[in-house]
Amino acid sequence: LWVTMMAAMMLPSMAPVAITWVRGIGRQSSGWTRTARTVEFVGGYLLVWAAFGLLAYAALALTGGLVGDHLTAGRWIGAAAFLLAGLYQLGPLKYVCLRHCRDPMSHLVRYAGFRQPARDLRVGLHHGGYCVGCCAGLMVVLVPLGVMNVAAMAGLAVLVFVEKLWSRG
Repeated sequence: LWVTMMAAMMLPSMAPVAITWVRGIGRQSSGWTRTARTVEFVGGYLLVWAAFGLLAYAALALTGGLVGDHLTAGRWIGAAAFLLAGLYQLGPLKYVCLRHCRDPMSHLVRYAGFRQPARDLRVGLHHGGYCVGCCAGLMVVLVPLGVMNVAAMAGLAVLVFVEKLWSRG
């Protein structure tokens, strides 16, 4: 479910990079080869989000037991999650990753120099890592809001889209 949710939330904001990379794939290959390379790229991207999802799941598993035993702990965990997310949003790592997402062309040129095998998978993993870096703080907020809260997911998806694609962030 996490990967499906991340695909729904993140693929729209990743679309400009994906379209550019897939166009490059289309110039170099056709048919099943192009399809396999595209699946490799998107698969790498989603693998990074799946790994982040495992961390989120571990956090939920650890905090779930604590909240079950101590009801007031939920408020403190939620407050801590919002505080950490806010600090991360304003931190330097966020802006390094966001700079990549806002201007990916130099990275795409660098990616073109990656060697086979599994170049497209590596590009997807690399770009996915930057996307996780951009959005980790916002995804942490999903823990207190409820990981499967559709309204929160939609709101965060819009926020991610605007943050990545609008030059003012």
